[in-house]
Amino acid sequence: MSMTRRHFHRTALTAGAAAAIGMFGRTAAFGASASGYRAMVGVFLFGGNDGWNMVVPTDPATYGAYLASRGTVALAPGSLAPLAGSGYALHGAMAPLASKWDQNALSLVLNTGTLAVPLDKTTYAQRPDLRPTNLMSHSDEQEHWQGLRARSVSRDGFMGRLTDRIAASGGVPPLMSFAGNNVALIGQRAKSIVLPSTGSLTRSATSTSAVDQAFAAFSSGAGLGTLTESTAATYTDAYDMTRATATVLGQSSSVDAYFVDPDTGAALGSDLANQLKRVARMIEAHGTFGHARQSFFVSHGGYDTHDNQVTPGETGKGTHAALLRELAVCLAAFHNAMLALGLGDNVTAFTMSDFGRTYKGNAQYGCDHAWGSNHLVLGGGVTARGVFGRYPDPTLGGSDDISWEGRFLPTTSQEEYIGAILRWHGVSDADMGYVVPNWSTWSSNGRAPLALFA
Repeated sequence: MSMTRRHFHRTALTAGAAAAIGMFGRTAAFGASASGYRAMVGVFLFGGNDGWNMVVPTDPATYGAYLASRGTVALAPGSLAPLAGSGYALHGAMAPLASKWDQNALSLVLNTGTLAVPLDKTTYAQRPDLRPTNLMSHSDEQEHWQGLRARSVSRDGFMGRLTDRIAASGGVPPLMSFAGNNVALIGQRAKSIVLPSTGSLTRSATSTSAVDQAFAAFSSGAGLGTLTESTAATYTDAYDMTRATATVLGQSSSVDAYFVDPDTGAALGSDLANQLKRVARMIEAHGTFGHARQSFFVSHGGYDTHDNQVTPGETGKGTHAALLRELAVCLAAFHNAMLALGLGDNVTAFTMSDFGRTYKGNAQYGCDHAWGSNHLVLGGGVTARGVFGRYPDPTLGGSDDISWEGRFLPTTSQEEYIGAILRWHGVSDADMGYVVPNWSTWSSNGRAPLALFA
């Protein structure tokens, strides 16, 4: 097969000195015009977050069933941060984020996961052809979440397809990742930029160096053949974007002051904090880049908690508590930065993860791969104190459990969840079928995107 310029742009994984650029095409204008700035920030919790200890029911009957079924990993009442009037609490380690509930800036999405079609327990058992492929596999479920295809391979993702439908000029694309290359970023036409969470964006060579002269000669690519010309154009784009973003990421910004530990006042220095701090800087500079819409991908790892998820005898502490506190502190800091910019209602951050974990804790004080889970949506004018979806029956082996360990069948699909955010972001009804491939299944017969936004 001959290598065309377009084919190279869509398949080559390229890297500049400090920025990896994905899917270089010339973005076409397809979607409806957008008025007013909005940004979406997807926070992927890699490893499979235990959403059942992130969001815990507090009404006496359900909480009693929670204690009975969770066993070794159950949280005691003193390890919870109640959310007023909701019947739910966050893990106590997430208390810094619980205040956002009181500010009407946080919503809960319950028992959400990958689904090709609506399923109940009986249909699940009788129709394996309707289940997501390779269910409970890390890599497959990560791809399913990012590609929004539960039964097929995704060669593009919902953020990339969203950007395909946004009118964009040249320069820095409105789709950025501070967490490496991921399926979510890939579009058919759109280009994305992958930036580091720390460090400066510089070229080691000076403008008069032999290296710079060689790059300048190569970057023209003129008359050197299709592949060389396309490679040259890709590297030129990479360095152009690096120069354009270096100033924003390299200079001090007022948003940095909000990324502090609420207990100690010390500057937050984790990788997640650094990613979100740089997202905040890029949002602050959206006017400089000419962006009316922006999409960001960040990540937080370590959620594959098969053991030592909790501390024996003190289940409110342990590996998972530390992860959730870091997540909460960083998200709260990010939202505070958005409020300071006057963009609190213009930016939505939301969680995703491979899958949930078994409700029943194991003998190693952890829990294993499962399916449905709970998620958080922050900012963006969310419905005040919203609770969406249905919490499962906590009974092990019960109506929602496809096993005897609490592998709960999701009652809300990822399309109903993420589709609501995409519509808020500005995707038109005409474009939803492109951005969300299985949209027709989840927008008919009584199914619809969640009413996440006021």
